[in-house]
Amino acid sequence: MKAALLLVLTIWLNVQYGGCAFSSSCSLPPSKWCSSLDSAIQCGVLKQCLLSNFTRSHQTADQVEVGLYYESLCPGCRLFLTQMLLPTWVLLEEIMSVTLVPYGNAQEKNVGGKYVFECQHGEQECLGNMIETCLLNMTDASAAYETIHCMESADDVISAAKSCVDLFSPELKWESIDSCVNGDKGNQLMHQNALKTQALNPPHKYVPWITVNGAHTDDLQDKASTSLFSLVCSMYKGPKPAACGGSQRGFRSYSNNE
Repeated sequence: MKAALLLVLTIWLNVQYGGCAFSSSCSLPPSKWCSSLDSAIQCGVLKQCLLSNFTRSHQTADQVEVGLYYESLCPGCRLFLTQMLLPTWVLLEEIMSVTLVPYGNAQEKNVGGKYVFECQHGEQECLGNMIETCLLNMTDASAAYETIHCMESADDVISAAKSCVDLFSPELKWESIDSCVNGDKGNQLMHQNALKTQALNPPHKYVPWITVNGAHTDDLQDKASTSLFSLVCSMYKGPKPAACGGSQRGFRSYSNNE
């Protein structure tokens, strides 16, 4: 039934618009383009949304799960996240899932029932970690990834945060992010990041620390750092999507856990 509906909609699109997607001004962030039929038409991406949904409905294998344990101000983390991880996810979203854990080489202490965090690159990094943690909890994955990509691509991660939220997660009010960052909710969310990072096996020695399907080895880290795109394509057990292929530059800049 779903396939038939997709086919009917595709034919309707070709009849209505001569095979071309309708072009109009689109006020929605990319994460919302395929959220409904109207938004897909408004943003001129109906064909792409239909093809993506069709591919997902015919998946025959589990997605490749890529986890990134990182710090918001770590140079190597920022390079891998913005120029390798999230671009690969955009291309291979149908066969790849992403888990982001902003914590890295931080340390936590329980002081009077509240957790206090000390980060490798100082208080500003702790703030960046907390903003990104709240984003991951308060909005859907696509919007959170786009917002975090915007922040980490900027010259100043922290200064860019509000404008990135306004642009890619407009449904969120900055006041709600600020409340999470400075309240008990953010404190507990960051504690969960600490527990996840401390539970890594083997224990992390540096960041970015990459896991694939829950596992970390030197070989997986090396392959993910060299060409995550190729690694995900090679590890997916189902029929390969048309996007699989090509190469990427590698980024192997680490911050040691000392």
